[in-house]
Amino acid sequence: MDESPHPDQCNTADYRPSISVFFPCHNEAAVIETLVGKTVDVLDAISTDYEIIIVDDGSTDDTGQIADRLAAEIPAVKVVRHDKNRGYGAALQSGFRAAVKELVFYTDGDAQFDIAELTGLPPLMRQYDIVSCYRRNRKDGLLRRLNAFCWGKLVGVVFGMKLRDVDCAFKLYKSRIFDDIEMKSTGALIDAEILARACKKGYTIAQRPVSHYPRRAGRSSGANIAVIARAFGELFKLRRQILADSKK
Repeated sequence: MDESPHPDQCNTADYRPSISVFFPCHNEAAVIETLVGKTVDVLDAISTDYEIIIVDDGSTDDTGQIADRLAAEIPAVKVVRHDKNRGYGAALQSGFRAAVKELVFYTDGDAQFDIAELTGLPPLMRQYDIVSCYRRNRKDGLLRRLNAFCWGKLVGVVFGMKLRDVDCAFKLYKSRIFDDIEMKSTGALIDAEILARACKKGYTIAQRPVSHYPRRAGRSSGANIAVIARAFGELFKLRRQILADSKK
C-alpha cells in the first residue's frame, strides 16, 4: 500500500481512461442533480468513454424521480434501483456489477467529497490496481471520527493492511478485480471486504489524500450502533472466510 505521488506529478494529458462512476444513494434528492452535473463536467475533461450510475438504494424522497429524469436527459447516466433499502454494501455491490468500463470509481451521493479530485487518480492506474483515498481534515463529529479510527486500526490488524482510511468513499478500481473476487457484505464491512480480498489476490493499492466537507443534506447511518455491531460481527466471519478460501 503505497503513498501515491501528488497529482501534479502525474501526466494526465495523454491518458483518457474508459471509466464508470457510480454513486450509492439513499435519500439524496437535495444534492444528486448537482453532483451528477459536476461529474459530467469532470469526466468530459478526462475521458471520451464514460458512464455515470446512480444506485438508488430504496430512497423514500425524490431521489428516484430525479435520477430517472437525469437518465432521460443525459445519455451517459443510468439508474440502478433497489425496491427497498438494502444497505450500503448492497448498493456498492450493485454499482460495481453494473459498471462496464475499464476503471470503476465510486463516491457517496451525499456530496461530502469534491468529484473534481477524481481527475488526478486515473494516471495512477498505470502503476496500481486500486487507488484508496483518505480524508484530509475529516469533517465529521468527534464520536464518528473516533469510531472510524478504532475500526480502521482493527481492520488493519485483522487483515494485515496498512491503510489510512479504509472506509473513505473515494476509491478507484480496475474493473477486472470484480471478476476475480467475491463480495458478500451488504453492510458497512463492504470496503474492508473488497480491499482485503483484493490484497489477498495480490492487487496493488496506492493511497492519496482528498478533501472532505460537512454533509449538507440527508442523514448518515454509519454511526448507528446497530450498524457498528453488525460490522464487528461480520469482520471476524470475513477473516475466517478469506483464510478458508486461500487454502483451497
